[in-house]
Amino acid sequence: MKLHFVGCEGNAGGSRRSSAFTLIDFLIASTLAIIVIGGVVFAQITGLKMYNLTKAKLGASDQARGALNLLVTEIRSAKIVRVGKLVGSVFTPVAEGTNMQGAAIQINSTTNTNSYIRYYLDSADRKLKRSVNGGASTDIVAEYITNNVVFTLENFAGAILTQSQNNRVVGITLQFYQVQYPIVTVGAGGYYDFYQIRSKVTRRVLE
Repeated sequence: MKLHFVGCEGNAGGSRRSSAFTLIDFLIASTLAIIVIGGVVFAQITGLKMYNLTKAKLGASDQARGALNLLVTEIRSAKIVRVGKLVGSVFTPVAEGTNMQGAAIQINSTTNTNSYIRYYLDSADRKLKRSVNGGASTDIVAEYITNNVVFTLENFAGAILTQSQNNRVVGITLQFYQVQYPIVTVGAGGYYDFYQIRSKVTRRVLE
């Protein structure tokens, strides 16, 4: 009887090893994936922060323009400008010989002192308000104000006057603890550590 042997195919050097990922390959691939995902997440977070910061800056700039445009225009066209304080409905200008600064300003477009516009800081709600001829109706110019001295009368060099001068400069300072559009808190941990609007205005026509 003849026996036939069925041969098995194989390598001359031994059995063929099946190819697969080793532990090192897996670790390298996982590390690269984590780096790529982390980079994408970081870019997304950075983009959102930049968007919110830009949005806050645009809102703050818009608020600044809205708060100052009308006020600056009325001061420039004024005939008489006095700084002082408002208690109830009574405006008291700063006395000569003292620093000419306060939380209220009264603007007369003519020499008729019975016709005037007032801007004043309401200490109760920290809002800068505008009224005409002492009427009960008021317009809110700015909100969330922290400083108490809003208006100053200064010389050309920026020093606060103690005596009236014909060519005096009206200084306006508004410091905020919150930006309104969009609502952004100002201070530690916010987009702004400090936010202030500062402007100086002179009248077009002097006495």
